[in-house]
Amino acid sequence: MFEKLMAAQQKAEEIKKKLDTIYVDGEVEGGAIKITATANKTITAVEIDEEFYKQADKEELEELLQAAINKTLTRADEVSASEMEAMTKDMMGGLGGMFGA
Repeated sequence: MFEKLMAAQQKAEEIKKKLDTIYVDGEVEGGAIKITATANKTITAVEIDEEFYKQADKEELEELLQAAINKTLTRADEVSASEMEAMTKDMMGGLGGMFGA
C-alpha cells in the first residue's frame, strides 16, 4: 500500500512538472489583449495591441484584461483536469473492467 502511495505522489509530481511546460492562452477583442499562462496557472505573458491600448479607456482595459485572464485560467483548468484524468487512468492500469466499466 505504501508503495502505491509513493508511486501516486511521484506521478503527481511528474504531472505538475509537465503542466509547467504546457502553455495556454486566452484573448479578447480579436487578439487586442492576449494572456499566456502555464497549465499550472502561472501567467507568463500579457500582450496588449498598441493601437487598442491607445484607444481604450482605463475601465475598458481593466474589464478586458479580467476577461482574458479568466479565459486563460479556465483553459489551464481544462488542460490540468485532462492531464490528471489521464494520470488516473494510467494508474488504474485497466482495473476499470473489474467494476463493470
